[in-house]
Amino acid sequence: MTLGRVVTVLTKVARVRRVSVVGISGSGKSSLAAALAGRLGAPWLELDSIFHMPGWTPRPVEGFRAEVDRFTSGERWVVDGNYSAVRDLVWARADTVVWLDLPRHLVMRQLLSRTLHRMATGMELWNGNKESFRFLLDKDESIIRYAWTKHATMRDRYQRAAADPANARLTFVRLTSRDAVTRLTRSLP
Repeated sequence: MTLGRVVTVLTKVARVRRVSVVGISGSGKSSLAAALAGRLGAPWLELDSIFHMPGWTPRPVEGFRAEVDRFTSGERWVVDGNYSAVRDLVWARADTVVWLDLPRHLVMRQLLSRTLHRMATGMELWNGNKESFRFLLDKDESIIRYAWTKHATMRDRYQRAAADPANARLTFVRLTSRDAVTRLTRSLP
Protein backbone atom coordinates (compact mmCIF):
# COMPACT_ATOMS: atom_id res chain seq x y z
CA MET A 1 0.00 0.00 0.00
CA THR A 2 1.48 3.36 -0.99
CA LEU A 3 1.80 6.14 1.56
CA GLY A 4 -0.79 8.15 -0.38
CA ARG A 5 -3.24 5.26 -0.05
CA VAL A 6 -2.36 4.91 3.64
CA VAL A 7 -3.11 8.57 4.27
CA THR A 8 -6.41 8.27 2.40
CA VAL A 9 -7.40 5.25 4.49
CA LEU A 10 -6.40 6.72 7.83
CA THR A 11 -7.88 10.17 7.27
CA LYS A 12 -11.30 8.59 7.05
CA VAL A 13 -11.49 8.78 10.83
CA ALA A 14 -14.96 7.26 11.01
CA ARG A 15 -13.50 4.05 9.61
CA VAL A 16 -10.34 4.05 11.72
CA ARG A 17 -11.39 3.52 15.28
CA ARG A 18 -9.19 0.77 16.75
CA VAL A 19 -5.50 0.77 15.93
CA SER A 20 -2.73 -1.66 16.85
CA VAL A 21 0.78 -0.21 16.49
CA VAL A 22 3.52 -2.82 16.18
CA GLY A 23 7.26 -2.92 15.45
CA ILE A 24 10.61 -3.83 16.97
CA SER A 25 11.77 -2.19 20.21
CA GLY A 26 13.03 1.32 19.53
CA SER A 27 11.10 1.78 16.29
CA GLY A 28 8.91 4.51 17.79
CA LYS A 29 5.72 2.59 18.56
CA SER A 30 4.80 4.53 21.67
CA SER A 31 5.50 7.93 20.14
CA LEU A 32 3.45 7.11 17.07
CA ALA A 33 0.65 5.52 19.11
CA ALA A 34 0.40 8.61 21.34
CA ALA A 35 0.26 10.85 18.26
CA LEU A 36 -2.37 8.67 16.57
CA ALA A 37 -4.47 8.56 19.74
CA GLY A 38 -4.36 12.34 19.98
CA ARG A 39 -5.31 12.78 16.32
CA LEU A 40 -8.11 10.21 16.52
CA GLY A 41 -9.43 11.39 19.89
CA ALA A 42 -8.92 7.89 21.27
CA PRO A 43 -7.45 6.50 24.50
CA TRP A 44 -4.02 4.90 24.19
CA LEU A 45 -2.59 1.84 25.92
CA GLU A 46 1.11 1.04 25.95
CA LEU A 47 1.18 -2.72 26.60
CA ASP A 48 4.54 -2.47 28.37
CA SER A 49 2.88 -0.28 31.03
CA ILE A 50 0.55 -3.04 32.16
CA PHE A 51 2.85 -6.00 31.52
CA HIS A 52 5.86 -4.86 33.57
CA MET A 53 4.99 -4.86 37.25
CA PRO A 54 7.32 -3.41 39.93
CA GLY A 55 10.82 -4.87 39.72
CA TRP A 56 10.25 -5.72 36.06
CA THR A 57 8.13 -8.68 37.17
CA PRO A 58 5.89 -9.85 34.32
CA ARG A 59 2.16 -9.61 34.98
CA PRO A 60 0.57 -13.08 34.97
CA VAL A 61 -0.95 -13.85 31.57
CA GLU A 62 -4.53 -14.07 32.89
CA GLY A 63 -4.35 -10.61 34.44
CA PHE A 64 -2.59 -9.18 31.39
CA ARG A 65 -5.27 -10.54 29.06
CA ALA A 66 -8.05 -9.26 31.35
CA GLU A 67 -6.61 -5.70 31.29
CA VAL A 68 -6.24 -5.76 27.51
CA ASP A 69 -9.72 -7.25 27.09
CA ARG A 70 -11.18 -4.43 29.20
CA PHE A 71 -9.34 -1.71 27.29
CA THR A 72 -10.07 -3.04 23.81
CA SER A 73 -13.77 -3.43 24.51
CA GLY A 74 -14.07 0.32 23.96
CA GLU A 75 -15.36 1.86 20.77
CA ARG A 76 -12.16 3.72 19.89
CA TRP A 77 -8.57 3.07 21.00
CA VAL A 78 -4.88 2.80 20.08
CA VAL A 79 -2.73 0.00 21.51
CA ASP A 80 1.02 -0.32 21.05
CA GLY A 81 3.09 -3.43 21.58
CA ASN A 82 3.97 -6.83 20.19
CA TYR A 83 2.89 -9.22 22.94
CA SER A 84 1.79 -12.52 21.41
CA ALA A 85 -0.11 -13.31 24.64
CA VAL A 86 -2.71 -10.65 23.73
CA ARG A 87 -2.35 -10.21 19.96
CA ASP A 88 -5.47 -12.29 19.33
CA LEU A 89 -7.54 -9.98 21.55
CA VAL A 90 -6.16 -6.79 20.08
CA TRP A 91 -6.32 -7.81 16.43
CA ALA A 92 -9.78 -9.38 16.76
CA ARG A 93 -11.10 -5.93 17.68
CA ALA A 94 -8.73 -3.70 15.68
CA ASP A 95 -9.57 -2.33 12.26
CA THR A 96 -6.03 -1.12 11.48
CA VAL A 97 -2.51 -2.38 12.20
CA VAL A 98 0.23 0.23 11.80
CA TRP A 99 3.55 -1.55 11.44
CA LEU A 100 6.75 0.42 11.99
CA ASP A 101 9.30 -1.36 9.82
CA LEU A 102 12.22 1.04 9.98
CA PRO A 103 15.74 0.06 8.86
CA ARG A 104 17.82 -1.67 11.52
CA HIS A 105 20.48 1.08 11.63
CA LEU A 106 17.83 3.73 12.35
CA VAL A 107 16.13 1.62 15.01
CA MET A 108 19.46 0.93 16.71
CA ARG A 109 20.38 4.63 16.75
CA GLN A 110 16.98 5.56 18.20
CA LEU A 111 17.03 2.74 20.74
CA LEU A 112 20.55 3.40 21.96
CA SER A 113 19.85 7.12 22.32
CA ARG A 114 16.55 6.49 24.14
CA THR A 115 18.06 3.88 26.48
CA LEU A 116 21.07 6.03 27.39
CA HIS A 117 18.80 9.04 28.00
CA ARG A 118 16.55 7.02 30.29
CA MET A 119 19.53 5.69 32.22
CA ALA A 120 21.19 9.09 32.55
CA THR A 121 18.02 10.79 33.79
CA GLY A 122 16.75 7.92 35.94
CA MET A 123 13.45 8.21 34.13
CA GLU A 124 10.71 6.03 35.58
CA LEU A 125 8.96 4.00 32.92
CA TRP A 126 6.15 1.93 34.43
CA ASN A 127 5.34 0.89 37.98
CA GLY A 128 8.59 2.27 39.40
CA ASN A 129 10.79 0.53 36.83
CA LYS A 130 13.86 2.24 35.42
CA GLU A 131 16.33 1.13 32.80
CA SER A 132 19.78 0.24 34.06
CA PHE A 133 23.13 -0.65 32.53
CA ARG A 134 22.11 -4.30 32.57
CA PHE A 135 19.81 -3.42 29.67
CA LEU A 136 22.94 -2.62 27.69
CA LEU A 137 25.40 -5.22 28.91
CA ASP A 138 23.59 -8.38 30.06
CA LYS A 139 23.18 -10.70 27.07
CA ASP A 140 19.85 -12.01 28.37
CA GLU A 141 18.40 -8.64 29.41
CA SER A 142 19.79 -6.30 26.74
CA ILE A 143 17.08 -4.53 24.79
CA ILE A 144 19.80 -3.41 22.38
CA ARG A 145 20.82 -7.01 21.66
CA TYR A 146 17.19 -8.05 21.39
CA ALA A 147 16.40 -5.37 18.80
CA TRP A 148 19.54 -6.21 16.80
CA THR A 149 18.96 -9.96 16.71
CA LYS A 150 15.16 -9.92 16.32
CA HIS A 151 14.81 -7.19 13.68
CA ALA A 152 14.56 -9.62 10.73
CA THR A 153 12.34 -12.00 12.70
CA MET A 154 9.85 -9.23 13.46
CA ARG A 155 9.83 -8.11 9.82
CA ASP A 156 9.07 -11.66 8.74
CA ARG A 157 6.34 -12.03 11.39
CA TYR A 158 4.45 -8.95 10.25
CA GLN A 159 4.95 -9.61 6.54
CA ARG A 160 3.34 -13.01 7.04
CA ALA A 161 0.56 -11.53 9.19
CA ALA A 162 -0.26 -8.88 6.58
CA ALA A 163 -0.47 -11.58 3.88
CA ASP A 164 -2.48 -14.03 6.00
CA PRO A 165 -6.08 -14.34 4.75
CA ALA A 166 -7.18 -14.66 8.39
CA ASN A 167 -6.23 -10.97 8.78
CA ALA A 168 -7.90 -9.78 5.56
CA ARG A 169 -10.39 -7.55 7.40
CA LEU A 170 -7.50 -5.54 8.93
CA THR A 171 -5.92 -2.64 7.10
CA PHE A 172 -2.14 -3.07 7.41
CA VAL A 173 -0.10 0.10 7.12
CA ARG A 174 3.64 -0.48 6.80
CA LEU A 175 5.82 2.55 7.51
CA THR A 176 9.46 2.15 6.45
CA SER A 177 10.93 5.60 7.14
CA ARG A 178 10.76 8.44 9.66
CA ASP A 179 9.47 10.64 6.87
CA ALA A 180 6.53 8.28 6.28
CA VAL A 181 5.72 8.31 9.99
CA THR A 182 5.81 12.12 10.07
CA ARG A 183 3.67 12.46 6.95
CA LEU A 184 1.13 10.01 8.33
CA THR A 185 0.69 11.79 11.66
CA ARG A 186 0.53 15.23 10.01
CA SER A 187 -2.09 14.05 7.55
CA LEU A 188 -4.64 12.99 10.16
CA PRO A 189 -7.28 15.53 11.17
